[in-house]
Amino acid sequence: MNTLAYQRYGEGEPLVVMHGLFGSADNWRGLARRWSDDWAVYCLDLRNHGRSFHALGMNYSLQAEDLLYWMDSLDLEQVNLLGHSMGGKLAMEFALRYPSRVKKLIVADIAPVAYQHSHAEILQGLRALHAQSPWHERRQADQLLADYVDDVQTRLFLLTNLVRAEEGLVLRIGLEEIDRDYASIIDAPPAMAEALSFTSPTLALRGTRSDYVLDAQLPAFRAAFPQLQVADLDAGHWLHAEQAELFYQQVKQFIKE
Repeated sequence: MNTLAYQRYGEGEPLVVMHGLFGSADNWRGLARRWSDDWAVYCLDLRNHGRSFHALGMNYSLQAEDLLYWMDSLDLEQVNLLGHSMGGKLAMEFALRYPSRVKKLIVADIAPVAYQHSHAEILQGLRALHAQSPWHERRQADQLLADYVDDVQTRLFLLTNLVRAEEGLVLRIGLEEIDRDYASIIDAPPAMAEALSFTSPTLALRGTRSDYVLDAQLPAFRAAFPQLQVADLDAGHWLHAEQAELFYQQVKQFIKE
C-alpha cells in the first residue's frame, strides 16, 4: 500500500495537519513551524495532492485508511488531528471510525454535510493548464487561469500546484483522479450515516465571512461530536491564512487545555 508524503517539524506529542482540496503540506509550513515549539507537527499531502501518490477514489473512507496506514507506519498510536475543508472532512471521518487514535480534533471551516458543486470553473481552468503544459513561465499559466478564475489569491493558491520538472512547469496534483471522484469530495463523511460519535474534545473553527459552516448545520455537528466547541474568526474560507495569528492561538490553546 502507498503511504502519504509528509513534512515534520519539531518534537513531542504529535499534531497532524491535513490540507484542503487543491492544497498541500506546503500551505501549512509557517503555522507548523510555530506549533513545533510545542509539538511534533506532521503536515500531510493527501492522496492525489502534493508529493503523495495518485490513485482513483477520493471518498473519505479510503482516505481514512490512507491516514491509518500512515500513522501505523510511523508508530503514532494517538494524535491531535487538524483538518481544513476537505482535510477537515477526512479528520471527522477518521475520528468517527478510529476514535481511540485521536486525542483532540480540530476542524477548520467545514461541516460534516454534503455540499453543492462549487469548483466547476477551477476544474476547467486546471484542465486547461494541464492540457497546455509544460509551462515555461508561471506568469503565462496565470494568464490562462485568469480566463476561468477571477480572484487573484485563489489563482496564486492553485498555481502552487505547478512544480518544476525536466520539461518545464507541470501540475503535480492527480487532476484526473480528483475530477472523476469529485462527488465523493463534496459529499458528507460516510461515517455520518452510521450514527457514530466521537466523544473527545472537538473544536470547529469557522470564518464569519464564509458560508461553509452555518448555524443550521451545528445540530448535526454536535450529534456526532458531542464535545464540540465553536470559535468564529473574522475571515473567509482560508481562515488559517487570513487570520494566521488568531488561528495559531486558537489551536494552541485548545490542545493545551
